[in-house]
Amino acid sequence: MSARLTEADLVASYDAYHSPRERWLVGGEYERAMVYGDGRAVGYHDEHGIHWLLDRLQARLGWKAKHEGPWPIELRGEGASITLEPGGQVELSGAPFRRLGDLAAEVRRNREALYACVEGLDQHWIACGLHPYARIDEIRFVPKGRYAVMGDFLPRYGDLAHWMMKGTCCVQANFDYESEEDCAAKFHASLDLAPLNVALFANSPLAEGKETRWMSYRGHIWTRVDPRRTGFPPGVRDGYTHAGWIAYLLDCPMMFYMRDGQWAHAEGRTFRDWMDQGIDGCFPTADDWALHQTSVFPEVRVKRTIEIRSADAVPIDLSIAFCALWTGLLYGALADARTLATSFREAGGNVPVELRFAAAARNGLEGDYGGRRYAHWAAELCAVARRGLVTLGEDASLLDPLDALVATGRSPAARLLDAFRADPSPRNVLAVAAY
Repeated sequence: MSARLTEADLVASYDAYHSPRERWLVGGEYERAMVYGDGRAVGYHDEHGIHWLLDRLQARLGWKAKHEGPWPIELRGEGASITLEPGGQVELSGAPFRRLGDLAAEVRRNREALYACVEGLDQHWIACGLHPYARIDEIRFVPKGRYAVMGDFLPRYGDLAHWMMKGTCCVQANFDYESEEDCAAKFHASLDLAPLNVALFANSPLAEGKETRWMSYRGHIWTRVDPRRTGFPPGVRDGYTHAGWIAYLLDCPMMFYMRDGQWAHAEGRTFRDWMDQGIDGCFPTADDWALHQTSVFPEVRVKRTIEIRSADAVPIDLSIAFCALWTGLLYGALADARTLATSFREAGGNVPVELRFAAAARNGLEGDYGGRRYAHWAAELCAVARRGLVTLGEDASLLDPLDALVATGRSPAARLLDAFRADPSPRNVLAVAAY
């Protein structure tokens, strides 16, 4: 029988995640939705639905499929994976790369494969933070046991939980850290800049064919899911340590666990309870811990890498620019990024970060903070990132689409609103939202 996990073991596991600078990599994660021309979400079991898509992608790419029961739910190959979000959103979790050019080439190849699969069909790939037309209550969960448990659990604690699960899409990026101190510096810079990040990539102003009055309604939705596992963790927001992060994870109620290949409801037990008391005589393993780490969703999440999570899904050039932005900030210009993050945080006085985040999600780049437009803050952020990319010897032109956006003073959501107000038909708006 293997030794039982201890809190000290878990802290030590984070020490093992440290990576020297010369081995630092960056990985992107890109969620996209497939919709019909009338705006409805394409379902898993539809004639040319998500099941069919995975079969077609597997034949095209030659990647290995993972099944849950008879249903394909994931493809893996070339160090990457294609997975499904609860409402059938398709995510590429890219391979980690040393160079941003390789990251960009990977996501472009994936996009080409997605478009090739639906060529000739009335199906369209969109990249925005929320389905603009699909009715959330008409979207069915994909056949994954994890999502069945989540779909029952999360609405008890947040009235928009199903909106998050079925309707939202995001873009994320993952970064290494060389020490606990380096992790803390990157964590705090990212957390302090999260409101600016959501404003910069706000791209969900529509829901069920109506204006939401939010530039990032997705950002707002996440505040109404389960506050114990989302947002800005109180135990580490003012002073990150691996031990403090572990304590946050240990005391966050579990949603599920697996035994003998079956998903089980955790009934609100914490992982600490499981380690101390067991469940039906069983105690958690390292695999159980890895699973639990995936069930908390703060704006910045620390696992083997640091995940930047607060951006809506955006078209491909902006998705690549998002990864380039944070590479420049965290790998090439961290000291300057931290200085800017501090200035940004302090400019508004003692306004709690949750309120700063809400205001950014509501107004996007056109909003004001600390006596300046968000767009002005964003221009400064992009300048710091560009200097960081130059220091790294990276292709700083990958930021050009983001600089062009910031120069307009408007978030990506503004283009969707312009299109909707000019012609609210789904086909018109979907063309603007195209991935």
